[in-house]
Amino acid sequence: MGMDIKQIQDLIKFVSKSGVNEVAIEEKDFKITIKTNQEPTYVTASVPVAAAPVAAAPQPTAVAPVAAAPAVVSEEANFITIKSPMIGTFYRSAGPGKPSFVNAGDEISTGNVLCIIEAMKLFNEIESEVSGKIVKILVEDAQPVEFDQPLFLVDPR
Repeated sequence: MGMDIKQIQDLIKFVSKSGVNEVAIEEKDFKITIKTNQEPTYVTASVPVAAAPVAAAPQPTAVAPVAAAPAVVSEEANFITIKSPMIGTFYRSAGPGKPSFVNAGDEISTGNVLCIIEAMKLFNEIESEVSGKIVKILVEDAQPVEFDQPLFLVDPR
């Protein structure tokens, strides 16, 4: 079995306290899904950097960023988004003072380790399923991540 009973109990406690409705973990010979019947927790965050220029800028200037946003989205539509396969803490390197697994501009191949996500004291290496060039790293080091949260933008080659 991939997890002992203590780890499963800790996972259940974590899920019930976190406000998450469902967590699924799947390994070679082990699969566990924990679901709760609590109402989902929604978190809304505002980005002060984007809000400040709009509030301080005159009306014509405020329209320009809105018009520019679709151009960025259409440019990024050509990129592949690598998403987090689990809830945990995102780490760019194997430890403090060690080099990052990847940086923006790096070429990657299928199977390359991109980062580590730590969940319940287990450190999971996240490998690339695509080849290409890292365009952007979307998460800061040691930041909590959610399941399916975008981590990297990759320009496929």
